[in-house]
Amino acid sequence: MTGLRLVHAHGDRVTVTDPVGGVELLAYVYRPEAAWEAPKPYIHPLRTLAGDVVTDYRPNDHRWHKGLSLTASHLSGANLWGGNSYVHGEGYLELPERVGSMAHVAFDEISADAGRAVISERLTWHPHSGELWADEHRRIEVHDVDRASGSWALTWTSAVTNRRDEPLRFGSPTTEGRELAGYTGLFWRGPRAFRDGRIIGPDGEGPELMASQSPWLALSGEHDGADGHATVVFAHAPENDHTGERGAHPAHWFVRNDPFAGIAPSWAYFDELELAPGDTLTRRYRVVVAHGAWERQEITDYLKTHPW
Repeated sequence: MTGLRLVHAHGDRVTVTDPVGGVELLAYVYRPEAAWEAPKPYIHPLRTLAGDVVTDYRPNDHRWHKGLSLTASHLSGANLWGGNSYVHGEGYLELPERVGSMAHVAFDEISADAGRAVISERLTWHPHSGELWADEHRRIEVHDVDRASGSWALTWTSAVTNRRDEPLRFGSPTTEGRELAGYTGLFWRGPRAFRDGRIIGPDGEGPELMASQSPWLALSGEHDGADGHATVVFAHAPENDHTGERGAHPAHWFVRNDPFAGIAPSWAYFDELELAPGDTLTRRYRVVVAHGAWERQEITDYLKTHPW
């Protein structure tokens, strides 16, 4: 079996390529970017096995949207999401003193073999003033490259530890008073062509799945510049306890297909999540990138045959 190919351009990015098709499946970019956009590592481009791009980068409506990234839109008064900050009763304001950053520290592992590529990284989280608020251990794995179904999968694990001497409060514009804006946590910005794409969940579909709870959610869209569709599936790992039934903070989906395509399994949609000093918040997600417009049954069957 031919292995995945991994290339590290030091100080810039790590790329993972499928050597059979010659397609660069992803680029993990960790170089710092514009301060107003809340610098943080991100994945872009993210591609199907056919080579079609399923992420957007610095779109003109939200310059701080960058592919697939971990965000914190409201964190104890800081904005690690980027751009303007939402203030209750005043709307979105340009408040650069609130915009923080996530900084690359080191890679613990960068490896690839026949069936899996691994990027394991340590990061630090900072408000605008630069203090250390949190550190993060992040692990990104590329696996299950399946040419028969035209799909491959990425698993993203983040463990964030509070390094302050007071609680870290994770929130969102919705916890601050704006309806249907619970974005925070792992966030995917789809390409512009995916606007009005089909949103699919286990028990329903459409924009009404905003703020819903389910083990997975998907969006399929039609490409510009290439014939055909792609489907991106997000799934919670079993330990995430996304409903909160076992005591964890509940997760709700932030999802939309207008005015742009985006998905985030929100850490704090309706209520703030409080992380005590020294405590660690760990979440694990699977992102399936598939060629074609998958139906609900195809997604369900895939997740059953590719267990955690």
